[in-house]
Amino acid sequence: QVQLVESGGGLVQAGGSLRLSCAASGRPFSAYYMSWFRRAPGKERRFVAGITWTGTDTFYADPVQGRFTISRDNAKNTVYLQMSSLKPEDTAVYYCAADGAAWRADRGREANYNDWGQGTQVTVSS
Repeated sequence: QVQLVESGGGLVQAGGSLRLSCAASGRPFSAYYMSWFRRAPGKERRFVAGITWTGTDTFYADPVQGRFTISRDNAKNTVYLQMSSLKPEDTAVYYCAADGAAWRADRGREANYNDWGQGTQVTVSS
């Protein structure tokens, strides 16, 4: 099990940027595939971005492709989500999640992740 703590959320105007951080503790961080999900008001939690163990490969949901960048620093046990060109529809609680499985058919499936942070609120004003 790995413990996750998100930070960096806040209120930003449309077109602005934010960087979220997720600090991990517990089991070796580099053993986990890491992802960001978000839950918008009244909606289900959805996959946003994922990153492989060494950071070599990244994956994004269509709504954030080209605007968000996921990265990780295994020496600091931290995964980041750089968000740019933010839109009001990006308003949500953002969660980081860890998956210890070596292979998954669908890394965007919420049920695959056993370890979650408490979430950080991002609000984008128009």
